[in-house]
Amino acid sequence: FSMTKPVTSLALMLLVERGQVHLDAPVSDFIPEFADATCLVPDASDLSQTEPCAAPTLHQLLVHTSGLSYSFNPGPVPKAMQDGKLDFAPGARTLADTAKELARLPLAFRPGTRWEYSVGIDIIGRVIEVISGQSLAEFLEKEIFDPLGMNETRFRVPSGVGDRFASLYTPLAGEAFDLNAKSKGGESLRRTDHADGSAYHTTNMQSGGGGLVGTICDYLKFAEMLRTGGKELISPRTLSFMMRNHLAGDIASMGPASFAEQPMDGMGFGIGGAVVLEPARARVPGSVGDFSWGGMASTFFWVDPVYDLSVLFFTQLAPSSSYPSRSQLKALVHGALK
Repeated sequence: FSMTKPVTSLALMLLVERGQVHLDAPVSDFIPEFADATCLVPDASDLSQTEPCAAPTLHQLLVHTSGLSYSFNPGPVPKAMQDGKLDFAPGARTLADTAKELARLPLAFRPGTRWEYSVGIDIIGRVIEVISGQSLAEFLEKEIFDPLGMNETRFRVPSGVGDRFASLYTPLAGEAFDLNAKSKGGESLRRTDHADGSAYHTTNMQSGGGGLVGTICDYLKFAEMLRTGGKELISPRTLSFMMRNHLAGDIASMGPASFAEQPMDGMGFGIGGAVVLEPARARVPGSVGDFSWGGMASTFFWVDPVYDLSVLFFTQLAPSSSYPSRSQLKALVHGALK
């Protein structure tokens, strides 16, 4: 799920570093359907209450200030995304077609005015395809997975892995991602995806925001690349730029009403992940500058620049708000440091 986002964000920064694109470019330069963008007026109650606005920039897409959203967030645009199945989920649809269809909806707010967790990095995945002339899968494989030896990370479950593909569980009665109508089921855990019949065996969708499947050993190679400065792939200066806070303040100061994979108080957001600004305000032990992100199935990683750590936790429990495993893991790790 969303631990795909740092990978796709790094992929775009490879193109930025090579001078093939710049972060203030409007997304409409690459996906023309965004050219005549509109956004909801403040406090809009339906999709007809719109006004013209600028198309979001690539930077706004990367840091979740673009006006895009997710179907599990509150509001008219998320509801329309849910009705149109526009969350880039695995299935028969392609990235290109879904991006075009999403562009027909208004933005949930004027770009740059708020922070809201979104499918922006899925759109970034499509931008990478347009610039590179390759599919997102081909670009990631050539530029990131092969150089790092991430040989079991792809958009489809690799053949021959058998029961190594983990089942996904939820405590909710309905859909694991329907956060607006969540209610506990009679069972404490219910299996919602498993090796037999999973859409990840046959999907056509290459979701840069949540589509990769892989192993903890592969993702450790990615996290270690971040910890050690990225020299295998990217300039350490570019990586340092990515892992800084790109917001004017913390996430909480930008008025989000959305779900997020991390605390919002005391947390900034960089390119591809959250950045700890003040551990006390985040209410979780940590170091200033910790760079992290997680996925809806409760997976999590962070890189600590003070203690020179990279830490990963993989499980398959959705949604990630089901149990406070991330904050407890950080408390355990920091409690063990001497």
